[in-house]
Formats: sequence, structure tokens, C-alpha cells
Amino acid sequence: MTSSRKNKKLYIDPEALSALALVQEGLFAPITSLMNKEEAYAVDKTKNYKGVPFPFSFILAPSGKRNHTTLKSLNKGEEVDLICDGRKVGILNVDETFEIDPKERIINIYGTADQSHPGVKNTLKRIGNIAVSGKYRVDYPLIADTKKRIEEFRKKTGAKKVSSMVLSANPLNRVHERMIRKVLDESDVLIIFLRKPFVADGGLRYDLRYNTLKIFVDQFMAINKILIVPFENSYIFAGYNELILDALLVSNYGCDQLVIGDNHGGLGLYYDQNVLNSVFDEFQNIDVEIKIIDKYVYCNECKTLVNNKTCPHGQHHHVNYHSASIMQLIEVGLVPPALLVRKEISAKILSELFPDRFKNLQELYSYLIPGSGIIEEQSEEQFYKNLIQLHSTSSLT
Repeated sequence: MTSSRKNKKLYIDPEALSALALVQEGLFAPITSLMNKEEAYAVDKTKNYKGVPFPFSFILAPSGKRNHTTLKSLNKGEEVDLICDGRKVGILNVDETFEIDPKERIINIYGTADQSHPGVKNTLKRIGNIAVSGKYRVDYPLIADTKKRIEEFRKKTGAKKVSSMVLSANPLNRVHERMIRKVLDESDVLIIFLRKPFVADGGLRYDLRYNTLKIFVDQFMAINKILIVPFENSYIFAGYNELILDALLVSNYGCDQLVIGDNHGGLGLYYDQNVLNSVFDEFQNIDVEIKIIDKYVYCNECKTLVNNKTCPHGQHHHVNYHSASIMQLIEVGLVPPALLVRKEISAKILSELFPDRFKNLQELYSYLIPGSGIIEEQSEEQFYKNLIQLHSTSSLT
């Protein structure tokens, strides 16, 4: 889009643009546009919009002096250009503007305004105190492309039951693999929404997480059973209402089931009179089945992955698949044990994070790695695979 000189301009960031595109594509239905003051107040109070759960109002209140000046000057019916990263990305027809309390909005999203909470401080900086409502149009092909890919995948496979998971895969570990296989035992296909944060979170790059997940899907799963799509993880998904928004989103993408682990931080599992309850018990009007999978651990006595609720051995025999702990090994260049992370995944990650790490790779191969007798140039990724194989040798241990 090219900017029009006669229109006033509002400057938004990519996170706001992504959220606007999700609504435009019907993925937060029944929401179709920015909410006006009356609608926003009602949603913030009732956590509901047209009979469907929505945890906070959908509004646009960009921060900054330029935006504040523009917002105060807007009139009903006026068109305003939406600018992101220096280019026009959309146009908005103004219905009304109204004042909001940024701190109150932060509480609606995160459940707290404590700036020690991850994300609160940064989100507070990007919210102004004047919101604008009205119909809009934005140019953001990624969301529309994802919707199209899912529709085509479902049509191509003829799937009757489509399950979904929202994963970070940071990194992909054996429990992720077990959950994926378990889901496909009961579904025709699986859509994996791979989280793609706008702000670096200290984990693996998105492209590396995508590529490692693709290795698992392509090499170790049945063909045409899994589709991986990007899931842009804007600030609205970072609060304690994350799972409600996830469920609404995958439902509008056409999925029949959302699968989550029972250790998900936003699930809020609790027992009441011996009945297991969760956050979803309060929201019955989202048209998607919620499947909660019990936590898996590796039991040193059972010698396999087990459900920690049914394993007869104590927790001191269990190895937990704690992503942050596995990442600590990877970040210092250590190979995670194969019982935690598949060797093909570890090899891909380490070869990407530590390129040209070895002074003479071919010499290492010739001295340390058994071969066929034919001298061939080898890659760092293949070297890690072979090294992990040596780690697994048990005859001298």
C-alpha cells in the first residue's frame, strides 16, 4: 500500500498489525472490527462478546506523541492511514475515539500490572490512553496464507477430525514427540501452530525450531499427517488468558480439537470434590474439543517414557523434560542425552549455533568416527550425529 498525503496517520507496530489481520481474516470471530467504547467496556467487564468468550476488549490504542496528537484530532467518518515500519499497511474508517486506562488494560491482559512480570513493562510502553474504533483493512499476507494452507491441507487429506497443538518446541524433545504420536492415534491429521515471537525471548530462532520440527515430521512420521504453520505470538497471547485465545483461534482456523499438556502454565488445573477442573470449564461456547494430556517423564526403573501419575516409582527415579534446563546444555554447546532430545535434532541445533567450531573436522572424523573406508567430506551436523552414536555405545560402560 502507498500512503495518501491527505489522510492522517497512525503508527502501529508489527504486533498490532498481526492482531488486526487475525480479526480481519475471521480468526477471532465473532469479532469483526475494533470495538467502540460501549463494546469495550462490556467485554472487559463480562469477558464475553456476542455469547463467545473473549477475555478483554479488542481495541487499538497506540502510544507515542504523534499518535496521541492524531487520535485527539480524529472525527467520525474520517479515514486514517495505518503505518508500520515506515510503510502504509492499512486504512481505518473512524467510528469514535475514547480514553482508556493503560494500567487497567494491562491487568485485563496479564492479570497484573506488576512490572516485574515478564512482558508487562514492555506492553505498557506500547499502549496509549486514547483508543480508536471502526472498520479497517490491513495488508498482511502471512495470516491469510496460513488460513489458506490449512483449508487446502484439510481438503487434500480428506480429514474428518483435525487436531491442533500450539508449540514452542524450544527445543523439540522426546515428550513433544510422544504427544504428537498420541494425538495422531486418535485424529486424522494434526496442525502444529509453531510459536513465532515478535521479540527475541532468549530461545532458539524460529527458523531453527521450524527446521528441527520438520526433520521429525519428514523423517519419523507418516506422510501428509502433520502440517506446521507459524503462529505469531503477539503480546495479547502472553497473558493468563492465553489458552482461551488459543482455543478460539484454532477453532476459527477449522480445527476440531486443541491438545495441551496438563503442566501448561495457563491451564489452572484444580480439583473440586474430586472432579478435575480447568480454565476451560468457565468457557463452554468455543466450538473446539479440549484434550488434556498427562505429563510424561522418563523413569530410570521403567526404562521408558511414562505417565508420571501411573508410574509406580518415586519422583527421584524420574527425568523431567524441562525445556529451560535442556536449553542450558545446548547454549554452552553440550549435546543433550538422546533420551531427552533425538540425535538428529541435537545435531541440527548445535551445528547451527556453533558453526566452524572444530579446527580440523576431517581429522576428528578420521580418528574418532568409524567409517566405510571411503574418504568423504563430512558436515558438522553429521559429525554430531556420529558423536551422539558413540555416546550411546554401552559395551565399556
